[in-house]
Amino acid sequence: MKCNGAAFSAEEYPELAKAYPTNKLPDLRGEFIRGWDDGRGIDPGRSILSEQGYATEDHAHGLPSKSTVATDSSINFYFDEAWATSGNTGVIRWGNTSDAGLPAPNYGTFKTYKQSVANLGTAGLETRPRNIAFNYIVRAD
Repeated sequence: MKCNGAAFSAEEYPELAKAYPTNKLPDLRGEFIRGWDDGRGIDPGRSILSEQGYATEDHAHGLPSKSTVATDSSINFYFDEAWATSGNTGVIRWGNTSDAGLPAPNYGTFKTYKQSVANLGTAGLETRPRNIAFNYIVRAD
């Protein structure tokens, strides 16, 4: 039977009804299946067949810009916020802090600025696709 959310008859499939007492198969179309944690601690707090939305692990990229240099004196090298084009190629302009009208730099210091995705409602402790917790079972006769 397809796991497409369809209902089934408990009289016709009594063993299946024991595994799915709602007499309805899970709808796994287009979903990733994630093995049920069952107390292991990798994905705590989940129940079998619970749905989980996608998440992007909160992270940072270091790319100081001219405006962040102006407000943070510990940065002495930056990428400009303008693009220069040459034919079909886009090039990022760069310079040191003296180019930004700031004191001459101590070359080599980049600083990471963290832009959180938490306020988007999709941040997590991991990056994962939308998924359904599933209990993998091996049948032994």
